[in-house]
Amino acid sequence: MKTINIDGVTYYSQKPSNSNSKIKIVILQRGWCMVGRFEKKDSECKLLDASVIRTWGTTKGLGEIAESGPTTNTKLDKCNGLVEFDYLTVVATIACNDKNWEKVL
Repeated sequence: MKTINIDGVTYYSQKPSNSNSKIKIVILQRGWCMVGRFEKKDSECKLLDASVIRTWGTTKGLGEIAESGPTTNTKLDKCNGLVEFDYLTVVATIACNDKNWEKVL
């Protein structure tokens, strides 16, 4: 963990453990939550091996399945491969723990 002190205030930075993740949960406009292998080139985005997350099935929100993979109550609807969208439609992305999603996607 790195720290920096500015005007007597200490700030901490820590590289997220999933920062190199290729699998992401993507929250899109109109409430769509999707998961897949995320690619971005300019404003064009792709989710490969994509699924819509119809039901989270969590007690701790999307972060729970991002880290631990889908629960037994998570409902995923496969999208038959590829979903494409413009980056302007992205509300947020959550990096996943790839090893916990590999066998699901």
